[in-house]
Amino acid sequence: MKVGIMGGTFDPIHIGHLLAAERAREEAGLDEVWFLPSYTPPHKPNPPVATPEQRFAMLERAIADHPHFRAEDMEMIREGTSYTVDTVDQLCRRHPNVRFCYIIGADMVQYLPHWVRIEEILKRISFVGLGRPGYSLDMKQLPDYIQQGVQLAPMPQLELSSTDIRQRRAAGKSIRYMVHENVYAYIKERGLYESRS
Repeated sequence: MKVGIMGGTFDPIHIGHLLAAERAREEAGLDEVWFLPSYTPPHKPNPPVATPEQRFAMLERAIADHPHFRAEDMEMIREGTSYTVDTVDQLCRRHPNVRFCYIIGADMVQYLPHWVRIEEILKRISFVGLGRPGYSLDMKQLPDYIQQGVQLAPMPQLELSSTDIRQRRAAGKSIRYMVHENVYAYIKERGLYESRS
């Protein structure tokens, strides 16, 4: 079985995440995509707004109707800062018969040489880099071991971010259609991301 891993804060998960996962699933021939929300992402200065439990609950609601999507809480159970190398090690030990690949944006592919123990990671898994219209990535500028471990796939342009969604909520603006309708209902019921002033 070939499984794509989509990591992130998912604060909240939005339509762009789901579209990226579906595109990667099709382009890379994945059997499933597993979403792994991070407890504390290493590259973000501010902690998530929603609790780990709320972020996971929104994720479960967003993917409930997709037979090839799955929510995985191993990074949340582990707590602390989540590094990909630790997650890959845990995944490969738990699921020795699964071929894993990480789904990332093409803009992140160029930063792979700076990831913690990237050479070790690439010995165990591969990457799917989702390109964006107008974004050019010169793979030849990257080391050979990274070029060989990355498959590029096209991704439609969609300007959407969790930050924008949180800001719109805080400003009292609509986020309908930016998130799955089940996530929209969850956010409204709990008053998530509303301005506290």
